[in-house]
Amino acid sequence: MFTGIITAVGQIAEVLEQGASSAHGKQLQLQVTPAYLADVGLGDSIAINGACMTVTALDAAAGRFSIDISAESLARTAGLDRTGPVNLEKALRAHDRLGGHIVSGHVDGIGTVTRFEPVGESWLFGLLAPRELGKFLAYKGSITVNGVSLTVNQVQDTAEGCAFTINLIPHTVQNTALGSLKAGDKVNLEIDLIARYVERMLTAGTNRPQAAT
Repeated sequence: MFTGIITAVGQIAEVLEQGASSAHGKQLQLQVTPAYLADVGLGDSIAINGACMTVTALDAAAGRFSIDISAESLARTAGLDRTGPVNLEKALRAHDRLGGHIVSGHVDGIGTVTRFEPVGESWLFGLLAPRELGKFLAYKGSITVNGVSLTVNQVQDTAEGCAFTINLIPHTVQNTALGSLKAGDKVNLEIDLIARYVERMLTAGTNRPQAAT
């Protein structure tokens, strides 16, 4: 379990193939400041751009750790198949503050950045979500984008999907990897956990399809 409050920006330093076919996953080797890994052990969970992953190799002194990502996970996420900056969050501990909202680290869909432009001192962040996720997005509701807990400012259903906007304060842009995004980039989306259960309660027994997870 996570909160969507990013605790470090790391780098996917290397992407190694686990096999020769598309049925095989990859091993990601990540770099972060050594101090960040001081309390991390093998088998711990770390969310990488919002996707919960397990630490499989660790060199804390060098600020290096590895995760194995399956072909299934690669097919359902964005940005975890290449080198570059990523948002990191360690799993929530029972005594931690819940600074964002309850986040599971399970990606519900891939969104597309439509706008990323300065407005005053802040940034206007526009995205297009898959149509099936639109019912989970609400004005002033919570959404996780690449692991970051954010608040929806506007939402509109369109023929292409669900368009929504977010206001990013300078602190968020400077302390997460969101600042490196541009129009056309793909991002990982996780809907609000409470909205997921409300949908299930409303549709139980109706044979209506559920959102992909």
